[in-house]
Amino acid sequence: MDSSIAHPLNPIPGPDFEPRALASPYLQWAKLRSPTKYDLATSAIMNYPLSSLPVSMADLEINGPTIYGYEPLQERLARKCAVDTECIVATNGTSMANHLVMAAMLSAGDDVLIERPAYGPLLEVASFVGANVVRFDRLHENDFQIDPQEIERKLTPKTRLIVLSNLHNPSGAFTDKSTLIQIREAAAKTGAWILVDEVYLDMTFDLKARSCFHLGGFIVTSSLTKTYGLNGLRCGWIVAPPALAERIWKLSDLFGNTPVHPGELLSVIALDHLNEIAERARRLLQINRGALDHLLDARSDLEVFRPQSGTIIFPRLKHGSVDEFCRMLRVNYDTSVVPGRFFEMPEHIRVGIGGGHEMTAKGLLQLSDALDEYKEIRS
Repeated sequence: MDSSIAHPLNPIPGPDFEPRALASPYLQWAKLRSPTKYDLATSAIMNYPLSSLPVSMADLEINGPTIYGYEPLQERLARKCAVDTECIVATNGTSMANHLVMAAMLSAGDDVLIERPAYGPLLEVASFVGANVVRFDRLHENDFQIDPQEIERKLTPKTRLIVLSNLHNPSGAFTDKSTLIQIREAAAKTGAWILVDEVYLDMTFDLKARSCFHLGGFIVTSSLTKTYGLNGLRCGWIVAPPALAERIWKLSDLFGNTPVHPGELLSVIALDHLNEIAERARRLLQINRGALDHLLDARSDLEVFRPQSGTIIFPRLKHGSVDEFCRMLRVNYDTSVVPGRFFEMPEHIRVGIGGGHEMTAKGLLQLSDALDEYKEIRS
């Protein structure tokens, strides 16, 4: 497996090279859609206010001693992830972390095995770097769990990387240690590595799930965005073996070079108070999940797997057109969810419950009323 780290950086593409993906339809939709009063489309915990952090102007500077990592931030991230600082690569959010890992690990023509349904940018980055994207399925009827035997069947000598998310985006499904070990054992037969996007994993508050990096054979990405409501800090990271981490640090010079130092300083302060920030998120989700369960208990027109943790669910609309329903929900009820077509499952919607209590509860009532109206229209 060490040989997969040691090979040289991807060569510069020749004149005939054309990336197969040059944009992310989902992110364009998420950024450009008109806002609604009741936003159930976001998958993050509501924004954490700067006023709640113990920060003064004296704590901040515009410029700082960042070379390959700001040492105090590296130390906090290493402590959080229970690894040595040499295993940490700080990044501009989880999306850039995933991009850097794929750019470092994949060359044009390599096979990359990615879950389906998947968060769009995972597919699009793999396509952009010229990899051959192969899929394994997480089936709704199997509660979106992974079948390690399917992964093993689809591995080839060209498979360089297996990519999955835990908690799974868009379903919220949790992948347990036993399944991850089976995936690792299958990957070891071809020398493939496994990239796990763990940006939602910290939402397993009571389970206290441990990062799969400690199992060996895994590369992990995450950030302070989804669980903690600290999206604006852009504090993401990669956890990788030291040799690969060093390679990624050097590759990152091509993408970002120098990070925003005030963001590093604020991230250090946030990491020093992460227990309090996490408790806010836990309480928020506990209340919002009650409102969600009340909605789902009353609906016969949705078929849904209910994850134990996280901010998202991915129900299937049993009858009608999801795109038609989402338009009606937006226009008539000032409420938004994510159409499942952005996750390759057009009969589904992704619903987020990480917003404020009042907004989320009212949004779920709006969603229920819209389902009633849509059912009546179709009858």
